Amino acid sequence: MKKKIILIIGVLFLTISSFAQSPEKMSYQALIRNSADVVLSNKTVNMKISIIQSSSDGTIVYSETKTTDTNINGLVSIEIGSGSVVFGSFSLIDWSDDTSYFIKIETDIDDDSSYDISTTS
Repeated sequence: MKKKIILIIGVLFLTISSFAQSPEKMSYQALIRNSADVVLSNKTVNMKISIIQSSSDGTIVYSETKTTDTNINGLVSIEIGSGSVVFGSFSLIDWSDDTSYFIKIETDIDDDSSYDISTTS
C-alpha cells in the first residue's frame, strides 16, 4: 500500500478586496510528512485542489492540479486559482451567497498519480 500521510497542517488565507469582489487566488500552505512522520524536505509533490459547495462531500464547483516543491522544512506554499484547471472556473464561484465552501487538498508524494494524502477543511 502507498505511504499515507500522518500529518498535514494547512493554513488558508482568503483575501477579498475592499469592494468585496471575489478573490482571484487564495494562498495555501501545508507541511508534508510521510507515514513515518518524517518531513518531506526538498521533494516535488503533485497536488489536486477542489472547492466543494455546501458540505465536505458536496458538489465540486472548482478543481485544479499543480506540481510544487516542498522547502527544506517540508512546507509547500501554493496559490489556489492559478493551477491547471480540471473543472469549473475559480472566478465564477459565488462567495457571497449563504453557502459554505470546503477545500479538499489531495497530495501525491510518489509521483505515481495516486493521491496518498487527502484532507478537507
